[in-house]
Amino acid sequence: MKYETVFILTPVLSDAQMKEAVEKFTKVLTDNGATIVNEELWGLRKLAYPIQKKSTGFYTLVEFDADPTIVKKLETSFRRDERVLRFLTFRLDKYAAEYAEKRRSLKKGEATTTTNEATKED
Repeated sequence: MKYETVFILTPVLSDAQMKEAVEKFTKVLTDNGATIVNEELWGLRKLAYPIQKKSTGFYTLVEFDADPTIVKKLETSFRRDERVLRFLTFRLDKYAAEYAEKRRSLKKGEATTTTNEATKED
């Protein structure tokens, strides 16, 4: 089954600590047999409302293929880690999976055009 999880980490972390936390959660997935399809670090963003007296947080999106039992293990590790402010994991239906694939290909297209434009300017 295809799943997507978005989690928000506390803004007091350094870049290295934030990346280490993301690696920890992707490792939980891969250790339990999931395959990571896509990982996006959205960076520091403003929250819609304060959570634990914080108004910003590091957003991260991870798409993965996994057995449904793995989701419970992932969410348990989110709850045990005090760096996580909020998380949401949901199963992608066929339309959401198509949309996610389209979005990924558009992002790759943008990345190649910006690198092409950068090499043309040189």
